[in-house]
Amino acid sequence: MKKIILLAIATAVALSTMAQSSSSSSVVRKRSKDDDHNKTAAGGKVTQRMQSFYEEVPKSEADIAWEKVVYRMLDLSNVKNATLYYPEEPTEQQESLFRIIMRLLANDQIAAYEYLDGREVFTDQYRVKVKDMLDRFHVIYTQAKGSTDKSPKFAIDDSDVPANEVLSYYIIEKWQIDNRNNRMETTIEAICPVLHRSGDFGGEAVRYPMFWIKFDALRPYLTQQYIFVDDDNNLAKYTYDDFFQLSMYEGDIYKTRNLRNLSLMQQFPDPDELKQAQDSIQKRLLTYTDKMWVPTREELEAAREKREQEEAARLAAENGDDSDGDAVDKAPTEKKEKVRSTRTKRGKAKAKENKTKAPKAPKSKTPKVKEPKSNGNSNAVRSVRRRR
Repeated sequence: MKKIILLAIATAVALSTMAQSSSSSSVVRKRSKDDDHNKTAAGGKVTQRMQSFYEEVPKSEADIAWEKVVYRMLDLSNVKNATLYYPEEPTEQQESLFRIIMRLLANDQIAAYEYLDGREVFTDQYRVKVKDMLDRFHVIYTQAKGSTDKSPKFAIDDSDVPANEVLSYYIIEKWQIDNRNNRMETTIEAICPVLHRSGDFGGEAVRYPMFWIKFDALRPYLTQQYIFVDDDNNLAKYTYDDFFQLSMYEGDIYKTRNLRNLSLMQQFPDPDELKQAQDSIQKRLLTYTDKMWVPTREELEAAREKREQEEAARLAAENGDDSDGDAVDKAPTEKKEKVRSTRTKRGKAKAKENKTKAPKAPKSKTPKVKEPKSNGNSNAVRSVRRRR
């Protein structure tokens, strides 16, 4: 009987031990899986189905009513673009955009294409060999495990990635109006990291555009990396893909596709004219669709009031009124004041004219001669001279 009781106790202890070990091992596996996911957040495997989801479906020319291809430069010293540069050193949960691009290129997961300065062709003929690119920009590397001639792979140490020298990016934007919905759609076609390096003797840094990456091929990996977009919210709520799709960046237009393949700086050497041309292109892109719709009555009324205010301000400025607020308030009574001032001026001029006229000569008074009194006979008159 004792043996049976001891055997039952031993069996119960063994079962509880097995249950504890199985439960603890499941927790460990789950934790290790999460850790691996964090470490490979932006470099995980992308299936063909996931890749096809982000590929842009080419539109028919019949569906496109208007198109404008714009080249824009993103300066990473700008606060709005700083999220593409930081963190300088990679962490388990976050790394800069250039480090993601270099790792994907080293693992032969994406393709790079030659920088042709406005005549980009994304075909296999112009595909960049990663080994040649690393040698050209003096990036130290070693052959990685599993590398073959058809699919070469390279191992690059984090300290050898020149992420601190990539201080700007070039992007190609396509602005298109789709006939199917009559809306302006903006897509990013490609992105190019730009290396800023100084010579051996210092001086101003020279820009070296490295290569073009098709943005559709890069998007599946960018959706896996969450980033900080500002210092106000310390929670990473957006991904790199959201950053570009929502146009959260800020950059100057340095070129538009044209027949002569000239940049804006070549067309407008004067800095003021260059800035005016950039602003004009940007304004036209943002307001192009406004001409496609008939304005409502409210919009017409608002436009009329705006014209009246501008006309009133212009008239007030012509009268020498420096204060803007007074100019707008006094504009309705401007004509009356102008008439009053004219009348006053005329009155003053007339008074002045009267004062300057020569005074009239006074009339001379001749003394009257008293006639002698008559004695009833009007014909009898005595001469004074003959009186004796």
